[in-house]
Amino acid sequence: MVAYGAEQRVRLPVLRAGWRTQTFVHWPVPVEAVRPLVPEPLEVDEYEGTAWVGLTPFVMADLRPPGVPAALPGLPTFPETNLRTYVRHPGGRDGLWFLSLEVTCPLMLAARAIGVPYHLGALEVTRREETIVYSGRRRPGEASYRLVVRPGAPIERPTERDVWLTSRWRAYTHRLGTLWETPAEHEPWPLAAATVEELDETLTTAAGLPAPTTEPVVHFSEGVGHVRLGATLPCPPAHTAP
Repeated sequence: MVAYGAEQRVRLPVLRAGWRTQTFVHWPVPVEAVRPLVPEPLEVDEYEGTAWVGLTPFVMADLRPPGVPAALPGLPTFPETNLRTYVRHPGGRDGLWFLSLEVTCPLMLAARAIGVPYHLGALEVTRREETIVYSGRRRPGEASYRLVVRPGAPIERPTERDVWLTSRWRAYTHRLGTLWETPAEHEPWPLAAATVEELDETLTTAAGLPAPTTEPVVHFSEGVGHVRLGATLPCPPAHTAP
């Protein structure tokens, strides 16, 4: 089972940040639709007999190397939106597989070197009374989204599904025949219920997925402030049973 709290300590982070004003919008998707987008040897992780795809916009706050205080003026803070699914290494370790990441900060494009699919675009996150509006458009390209969400009551006791959809502690990427793993550590997400008031997006079809046809499962979080990202390292080869 996916853990609610971090599964490992990141004692020597290479980056620190906060992930703020985050919304999780999830749809169930047939495994056979996701499988071609996930490289071997990763397995598509399932919950309730299906794969899941998540659209997760947020604000990356105070991005900095270790040893730099968050209070230092001028640290990079910018919107980011990822489209992701959930995978499991043959060794049993679950994690994220990013189908795309939209970002305004050119510095993040350096992560393409290990296969992180970053795209530059124009993104905004704004609060309007009791709703939050996320919008973005990839440049170049036609992929875009607009999401208006209304946060609800705090979730005092997250269900198993709440945890499974939101709490992952590593990301996998693939580049030049090598599978890479990046660990993350932060406090548990303070989750709230949420409803979607408006959603128009083409990120899913741009990634090679069918357009969602079901009502999404939605969570909101004001965010976590003590994110520690560890060094990205090659995964050991998967061993097959004799």
